[in-house]
Amino acid sequence: MKILGLLSLLATHLSANSVNIEENAGQFFSSGHTNNWAVLVCTSRFWFNYRHVANTLSVYRSVKRLGIPDSHIVLMLADDMACNHRNPKPATVFSHKNMELNVYGDDVEVDYRGYEVTVENFLRVLTGRLPPSTPRSKRLLSDDRSNILIYLTGHGGNGFLKFQDSEEISNVELADAFQQMWQKRRYNELLFIIDTCQGASMYERFYSPNLMALASSQVGEDSLSHQPDLAIGVHLMDRYTFYLLEFLEDIHPASKSNMNDLFKVCPKSQCVSTPGHRTDLFLRDPGSALITDFFGSVRKVEITMETVNLTDPIEQVEQNFVNEDLQKESYSYVDQLPVSEIIHQTLAGEDAPGSIVAVGGNGLVMPPVFHFYFTVTRHDVATRQEEPD
Repeated sequence: MKILGLLSLLATHLSANSVNIEENAGQFFSSGHTNNWAVLVCTSRFWFNYRHVANTLSVYRSVKRLGIPDSHIVLMLADDMACNHRNPKPATVFSHKNMELNVYGDDVEVDYRGYEVTVENFLRVLTGRLPPSTPRSKRLLSDDRSNILIYLTGHGGNGFLKFQDSEEISNVELADAFQQMWQKRRYNELLFIIDTCQGASMYERFYSPNLMALASSQVGEDSLSHQPDLAIGVHLMDRYTFYLLEFLEDIHPASKSNMNDLFKVCPKSQCVSTPGHRTDLFLRDPGSALITDFFGSVRKVEITMETVNLTDPIEQVEQNFVNEDLQKESYSYVDQLPVSEIIHQTLAGEDAPGSIVAVGGNGLVMPPVFHFYFTVTRHDVATRQEEPD
């Protein structure tokens, strides 16, 4: 009876595991996206807009930490604060007044910088309408299985965002660009985040499917700065992005936090402005969309019913790439060429035709069309000369 009971429990356990595996497999293979991209844009110039560069670099650091590689990130910075002559700490950009984390590290790859950051280039990146000579690093090579994060920060107003303090992009232009992306099958799902004054006005005209938007402020509200630093003389970040990154620091690649959790970031008590979001165009329930669906990278997983042995050492196969003919010959280091003696002999007219010649006694000229081979001994150097090519 005990044996029958154990067999019954074992069968129940195996059946439950089989159901779980099938559910996980179904969830994995029904996933709507296979790759992730990020377009991160700072649209502001000048030293007093230091915080906008820090905003963008901080988001860049977070998405890289969660698995999106540089090859899938388009980073646009309108000004180089790290090398600004007013920066008391050259080659650095900090996002917190404790000055512990330099977000402008050695691994930052800026794709568009300075006056390359324009409305035209931004729209061309989104729609893929770039000249053929544009390198891959400056392209958004997404497809209909791509989840895209688009983050913008700078100065804006009701229905527009300024670029370089000289031109503007309107909410209509942005909405039409996203519609082009959808028609050209350039995204599966798109998350749009903007940290600027009256940011909610930028997503009012959106009409493309599978698009979700967040903003740091409502129409008529300013988006406020945060983290003033007396040594640098400017604010280091904006409030909304500061609390957004504080939230992202607790996210890991296997995190189950969803978009509803992101909507709670930076309430009015912290932001002073009123953050907003729009989900009516998004086809899924925001509660089923994980944070890592946009801020992380797809993790390739193979689900199998077979047992995998992870304990046996892997046999290493050594490959010999050395030429066997070279192994038969022995080589040794030689003494330096007797340059002074060669010059003396050359000046005396004893040089061999076509070999090393001296010019004015000040240097040596070796004819570039000749190849020299050296048969090496310890005390002498014999040269064999080939015919010119």
